[in-house]
Amino acid sequence: MQEDGFAAPGFAARFAVGALATWRVTHLLAAEDGPGEVVVRLRQRAGQGWIGELLDCFYCLSVWAAAPVAAAVARRPREAPLTWLALSGAACLLERATREKGDVDVLREEATAGADGAREGDAREPGRADRARNATETPR
Repeated sequence: MQEDGFAAPGFAARFAVGALATWRVTHLLAAEDGPGEVVVRLRQRAGQGWIGELLDCFYCLSVWAAAPVAAAVARRPREAPLTWLALSGAACLLERATREKGDVDVLREEATAGADGAREGDAREPGRADRARNATETPR
């Protein structure tokens, strides 16, 4: 008798490959220039709208990148939602594990924010573009 679902033979391998694929696609779209700077141009076209904001947040983008991968990893439709979230979570863990020292940790920044959403001494929480620009400016 063959087992179905998460305990089925091969699920762990499919999940591991799916997690790596989810991380790779998400990292490409959120943090890389891409071949021929295609991804940079995509981000520029997205602008400051909700798609531009989505492309700036690895954690948010991983949810959407994991959706088609979950359809390939899950054997039954009822397993897809849980697999979808698990793949996104695995991609987020991989991102945290591979982040270079000194990179901004969005989750920790939000945890240290005050009740009104602003950190002490900050008038507002800067976006990713602001952080990148601030990191390249010389201190006064």
